[in-house]
Amino acid sequence: MKTDIEIAQEAKLVPIGEIAKDLQLTEADWEPYGHTKAKLSEKLFKKLQDKPDGKVILVTSINPTPAGEGKSTVTVGLGQALNKLNKKAIIALREPSLGPVMGMKGGAAGGGYSQVLPMEDINLHFTGDLHAITSANNALSAIIDNHIHRGNELNIDPRRLEWKRVMDMNDRSLRQIVVGLGGPLRGVPREDGFTITVASEIMAILCLSTSLGDLKQRISRIVIGFTYKEEPITVKDLKIEGALTLLLKDAIKPNLVQTTENTPAIIHGGPFANIAHGCNSIMATKTAAKLGDYVVTEAGFGADLGVEKFLNIKSRAGGFDTAAVVIVATVRALKMHGGVDKNNLSVENVEALKNGMSNLKKHIETIEQFGLPYIVAINKFPTDTEAEIDFIKTWCETNGIEVALTDVWAQGGEGGIELAEKVIIKADSNQGNFNYTYDVNESIESKIRLVAQKVYGADDIELSQKAKKQLVFFEKQGWGKLPICMAKTQYSLSDDPTLLGRPKGFTVSIRELHASIGAGFIVVLTGDMMTMPGLPKNPAAYNMDVTDEGKIIGLF
Repeated sequence: MKTDIEIAQEAKLVPIGEIAKDLQLTEADWEPYGHTKAKLSEKLFKKLQDKPDGKVILVTSINPTPAGEGKSTVTVGLGQALNKLNKKAIIALREPSLGPVMGMKGGAAGGGYSQVLPMEDINLHFTGDLHAITSANNALSAIIDNHIHRGNELNIDPRRLEWKRVMDMNDRSLRQIVVGLGGPLRGVPREDGFTITVASEIMAILCLSTSLGDLKQRISRIVIGFTYKEEPITVKDLKIEGALTLLLKDAIKPNLVQTTENTPAIIHGGPFANIAHGCNSIMATKTAAKLGDYVVTEAGFGADLGVEKFLNIKSRAGGFDTAAVVIVATVRALKMHGGVDKNNLSVENVEALKNGMSNLKKHIETIEQFGLPYIVAINKFPTDTEAEIDFIKTWCETNGIEVALTDVWAQGGEGGIELAEKVIIKADSNQGNFNYTYDVNESIESKIRLVAQKVYGADDIELSQKAKKQLVFFEKQGWGKLPICMAKTQYSLSDDPTLLGRPKGFTVSIRELHASIGAGFIVVLTGDMMTMPGLPKNPAAYNMDVTDEGKIIGLF
């Protein structure tokens, strides 16, 4: 069996100009980044504003497991299948982070014969967007420390600085550090730390902005910390919003690439869904919707994380509707949720599969609460048995749930035809019964409780003393009407990663809050979630290499 990278390197790519031409773009609408990548002009977004939107198809999954779900692969395969049915479909994805690429999770470019290409570039440095975000973030950190060192005119309290440095790599050693050591010429000593780039507020801002001007306004509103009198200090107070926006002037432009079957794909932005809002940029999704009849996009991890944030945060900010949802499930992952060890997943076990269906059922209920039509996609793996696949199909049909078997890893778009046909019917029959999980005008605590109870299935929430004080302070600052962004483990519906399936009778622990005023939401940290991941014992980087001829090997 060929690896993803072997399949990718054998694929026949067309010049990116041909992809742009098929989308009826003029030369002023895009600029090439080599032969197979391009940046879409920021002006294109404005130019397309009055065009009607195509239908947005949102792909999600059950809670992820080490067995893999293949959500990105299904997203790409579905887009290719829609084009095979003569529908003008465009795929919109996030950019992968080097942290999981070099770590454990892998990239986010799909797999097999349903990949976005060139996968080596996309999974590594791509067009430099994440580097630009890292540079802008750390430029702000440098300006803050320089301001304090040069007399601290704004009376910034170093003990109450909220802004952290970032890097696009998993590095647990940098979670908590001390800067400014070495005497007066080295700065003012204080505690600091690093967050991974994809969890940074600037990443969120880039993904929620709709123009360069909007980007600058959002950056100006970033709260970096507080004075000795506990008054908020913003980027605007530091007079640095112009320089930071300058560093992002190209990063705000969406990236155009293609799939293994030359279907157009727009890839832009990459916030994690467990510790950030988990969606590609509004500009990417909206541009794809204006250029195509259908845009197939994904939200990170399960419906408890990515979908909740896509609908409660991104849809609110972007002003667009979702036509239908695809919930990806695999036999392997459902068996893990049913209690099977990951080393025994190739052994047929219908009883474990039956037990694991509770996880899928909860995600279905969540989509139903939003009032959106949906289809369950069984993402086929070679080890799946006929009895196991039949069980899922029968369970869905018995419960009146539309289901489709997909084999897009092995067959590309052809393996997603059944799913595509059912998606078209669901999207076209959407009755417009969408509901948000909460009203933004409710209190922050009420919004947290509603997400925990309605989306996770928790009994209640438990606030730490720190979180209670922050709630009072944030409401006093006038930040109480913002949406919330829950930082929670992806592996469980609860905040405990070891509770698989559908846990009952649990309470979600709220550790602390963070005000992302530029992004326009309040980050809520639950359980033991870290905003800087660590590397596993055997990082994926151990298997990667490049030949003397420049050919990349071992990248999935």
